[in-house]
Amino acid sequence: MTRITAPHSAGGAPASRQASHRRPDRTELRFVAVDLDTVPEVDALLDRIGVGPFDRSDVTALPGRNDTWAGRTATGTEVFVKRLTGDGEDTAARMDRALAFERTAAAAPPGILRGPALLGSDRGARLLAFRYLRDARSGAELMADQQFTPQLGYAAGTATRLLHACETAAPETGPPALPSSVLLEALPAAMFEELSGAELQTWRLLQGDDPLIAAVEQLLAAERAAPGVPAHCDFRLDQVLVCGPVTGGEAGPDTSLYVADWEEFRLADPARDIGGFAGEWLHRAVLDIVTSRGDGDTSAFAGLSMTREDVVARGAAKITRLRPIVQEFWRGYRQARPDADPGLAERATAFAGWHLLDRLLAGAARSNRLLGIERAAAGIGRTALLQPGRFASVIGLGDPS
Repeated sequence: MTRITAPHSAGGAPASRQASHRRPDRTELRFVAVDLDTVPEVDALLDRIGVGPFDRSDVTALPGRNDTWAGRTATGTEVFVKRLTGDGEDTAARMDRALAFERTAAAAPPGILRGPALLGSDRGARLLAFRYLRDARSGAELMADQQFTPQLGYAAGTATRLLHACETAAPETGPPALPSSVLLEALPAAMFEELSGAELQTWRLLQGDDPLIAAVEQLLAAERAAPGVPAHCDFRLDQVLVCGPVTGGEAGPDTSLYVADWEEFRLADPARDIGGFAGEWLHRAVLDIVTSRGDGDTSAFAGLSMTREDVVARGAAKITRLRPIVQEFWRGYRQARPDADPGLAERATAFAGWHLLDRLLAGAARSNRLLGIERAAAGIGRTALLQPGRFASVIGLGDPS
């Protein structure tokens, strides 16, 4: 009997289904928001903070697992409101973590990694109201358009390090739900019953990989021994918001970078944030193997008839092309933190490897079968997780000097 066919009963620590699912990237499409007349708490909050209720003709929603409203209020203020959704215990914990970040940011010096300004909150209604950055572009969009520059990478690395150096009274010190050695042994019954066929197939692959399980256990042990710092713990490019011009490969002097969604904020291993950023670019590089993105001569691309050697060669070329962005992130981080612990790069590389496996799980949640390119990305991630010392320089986390 395979491990995946023997799920836990309620006796184990249940993991939220949302822990392995990632929200879709932001886009410029408009989505229909939940009818505000059915959620009077939203306008009540906006009235309390003095910006007036939403102008119903301007309200839209952004994609994600939470209920959201974005637009102008009666006073002309640009506001984004999020209502955390899920079970009561989960939303309460996420709310507490988000508010803990806001307290940390309020007391922090300039330059740290920040989110859009918090205007107000209602803990009982699980509502958070932020300044709406209407013209911001997400890091995922800039990545897709090949406009996320090494300069932005350096800025993100510097700001991340300054966050990691802050004092905080974060309410949580335990690690996020994934990676989990418990789930690699068996799944809770409730989670097992909700998974799609592709998700079950993915977990079966992971649970049958003893070297992978050993590497995850080694990484989690190293994480427990690492110094805890204030960390985002869900650092992805669709969370990054860039305001201001990014033209000609350079960000202008008025360009600002923010990171949203601080609901996983806690004291944690700094390698999680570094690995999340690096993992995003490693994942992009692997997906680009079957595209002409970044190729000097697109007419030479024949993605439908590649040999294994072609795949390996193109993968190496794609990683090399995107590596400067990670290198600049790491350079910015190390210059702001020259005393980083000696094992940080290896742990961050291992977390970058896990990021690709996490992406495989997220893709499986949206599909009935696993795609070949996602399997390839997971294979690269597995290599990074098993051999982080050898892979760190490959992805851009080597010696920044």
